[in-house]
Amino acid sequence: VQLQASGGGLVQAGGSLRLSCAASGRTFSSYVMGWFRQAPGKEREFVAHIRGSGSSTDYADSVKGRFTISRDNAKNTVTLQMNSLKPEDTAVYYCAARRTGWGKPLYEYDYWGQGTLVTVSS
Repeated sequence: VQLQASGGGLVQAGGSLRLSCAASGRTFSSYVMGWFRQAPGKEREFVAHIRGSGSSTDYADSVKGRFTISRDNAKNTVTLQMNSLKPEDTAVYYCAARRTGWGKPLYEYDYWGQGTLVTVSS
């Protein structure tokens, strides 16, 4: 699976951005898809993930109620809608895929995209 993230940019605090991740391959619907982020000087951290069917999602506490993950299996895409953005959301955002499991640790993910930078100004 190859992943290509896009949609990052500069936004003011309180604003919104929509990230997209396009995936290659014919078995996209069988993968759990996740979003992670890495702020400058910090470790990469879990943001959200969604099951292959889209039936279940989970979020980091820091983004609950503000971010929404969704997927379109017909288009092989997963989206992260980010609202009420805060300066602390500034990071490079990565999409990732895993074949099995539902854990949050990044080492459990099998495939990674190249990342897209989100900068939130105060």
